[in-house]
Amino acid sequence: MRITGTHFNYLLICNRKLWLFANGINMESTSDLVYEGKLIHETSYSRRSDRFQEIEIDGIKIDYYDSKGKVVHEIKKSDKREEAHIWQLKYYLFVLERNGIEGVTGIIEYPKLHKTEEVLLTEPDREFIRESVVKIDEIIHSDDCPERIGKSNCRNCSYFDFCWSGEESDDN
Repeated sequence: MRITGTHFNYLLICNRKLWLFANGINMESTSDLVYEGKLIHETSYSRRSDRFQEIEIDGIKIDYYDSKGKVVHEIKKSDKREEAHIWQLKYYLFVLERNGIEGVTGIIEYPKLHKTEEVLLTEPDREFIRESVVKIDEIIHSDDCPERIGKSNCRNCSYFDFCWSGEESDDN
């Protein structure tokens, strides 16, 4: 199985979500939050597709790549999972480099927050990514689904109902 940016992102958010996604249990298509993120992605920079190109390579799909400036643009809805966003983009830079496209940098854009963050790939990052790929492979090929993480971390997850159905609400 090819590791995607989504796998990498989920590793840093929740191993259970990673395992469920990798084993064909996909709740993203029914999530209002995911749909909202998709709308932000599609409407925030309407003229961008005129200048930048989509790249699909080694299982990753980069929506906006500026080939002249060698910059990957990644659009996110909010900065709540910022570390996972940064590592997902670093993984994209790693895959591009592995395929001979060197000197690429990244920018994470949060249109609703009017915020951007530059992302660079360093040697320690490359080592962390290599180790993380091994960890992702171990998790997704495990026979056992990892345990749930704390409920407060799960509230905005598309798998929330799947993981917590049948549980009494903390809100009562």
